[in-house]
Amino acid sequence: MPSGGIEQNVKFAYPAWVEGSKTGMDNMKKYMVQSDALNLVYASKFAGVANYWKNRQGMIDALSKFGTAKTKAAQEAKFNAWANQPENKAKYGNVVATINNYYAMTNEKSRHDNYMQQLFRTSAFGTIGRTLGRQLDAYAKADAAKRAEMAPSIMEMVDEMYKEIHIPAEKDILAAQLSLYAKKAGYTLAPMVEKLAAVNNGDFTQYVNDAFETSIFTSKDRIKAFLEVPNEAALVNDPLQVLTTDLVSHFGKRSEELMKAQNDFGASFRLLVEGLRESKIGEIKYPDANSTLRLTYGKVRSLPADKRNDAKINNYTTLEGQVKKYKKGDLEFDLPVRVLEMNAKKEFGRYADKDGSLHVNFLTDNDITGGNSGSPVLNGKGELIGLAFDGNIEAMAGDVIFDNKLQRTINVDIRYVLWVIENFSGAKHIVDEMTIVK
Repeated sequence: MPSGGIEQNVKFAYPAWVEGSKTGMDNMKKYMVQSDALNLVYASKFAGVANYWKNRQGMIDALSKFGTAKTKAAQEAKFNAWANQPENKAKYGNVVATINNYYAMTNEKSRHDNYMQQLFRTSAFGTIGRTLGRQLDAYAKADAAKRAEMAPSIMEMVDEMYKEIHIPAEKDILAAQLSLYAKKAGYTLAPMVEKLAAVNNGDFTQYVNDAFETSIFTSKDRIKAFLEVPNEAALVNDPLQVLTTDLVSHFGKRSEELMKAQNDFGASFRLLVEGLRESKIGEIKYPDANSTLRLTYGKVRSLPADKRNDAKINNYTTLEGQVKKYKKGDLEFDLPVRVLEMNAKKEFGRYADKDGSLHVNFLTDNDITGGNSGSPVLNGKGELIGLAFDGNIEAMAGDVIFDNKLQRTINVDIRYVLWVIENFSGAKHIVDEMTIVK
């Protein structure tokens, strides 16, 4: 990633992502703490949002602390000098200027888009006009035979949707996200949001409450009634259909100037990578394999000692250390009572380490990225010894620059996985199907 992209993320895109995520999470949490049932409804969505919220904040901190953009900018300055030598100018002379022009043009838009993305990500109704709304529109326009064919799949979609929503929470999430977007997104707001913000002083609470009272989408019974007597006019004028269609349309709009800048950027970025290799200014060791299946290799490797970790060497953690972080009722640090009891009695069975503790995680110096969570970790014999699930917070800059001193992968120890399955959960029959190597 060029220095302009790092600057854009640190100053524009990621702060909006973090604030938008936190707004959604805070409004979910208000209801999650009310009952186990509501906690279950939002647990998965909350965890998914929280994972990237923490990642993006970690990226801001790490990229800022280590001056990554400055390091990249110095490299690009060297490249630009080489690129504008007579023999290289025709091919590479405009590369850096074109890349920098693109980022300058899109900084404000990146902030806008990230606020909008978090609205879409945290609100079940943020894109309803383009998801369920499209289905209902097609249904209303179909003949009787086609409707009979479509109705079961639409209701199946609705049933699944309603398993993961609580209407009072959804009202608060959408109202809060609309208010945040109108206040902070800048750039050019979606037309309907701009219009509504002007008449309600940026507070969308009343508008959302009114919309939920009348919208087809906010009740399973209303959706069933629509399927029984479809009404195109009612759908076209539905407040959530109108609002969310406007939001999604606005998000997808690109001016001709921007599309040209994107195309020019793409071409220049490829030339930058090619030129960095050719000039040997850049230390590019292997292609960016993000979002692809691949193998990577490394070794177990510690970080400097950390007083928060009770392990003898700071390359693993134990269940004892996990229990020390226990906070009752905390969504991140709560633990089942049975785990506390089993730890106190040291009921680790055959999965205890030779030091008597139950190892939970271990560190390696592998290079990972978003999407690697759950990747199998094999030893030199091809035996499964763990599952990769995260990177250390100090090295969240790893997607754009690799730091040998800091970069670590956090892996869950397979002994802990097996202990949870067999000893904690009592599902020994699953473990019996495996070949366990001692």
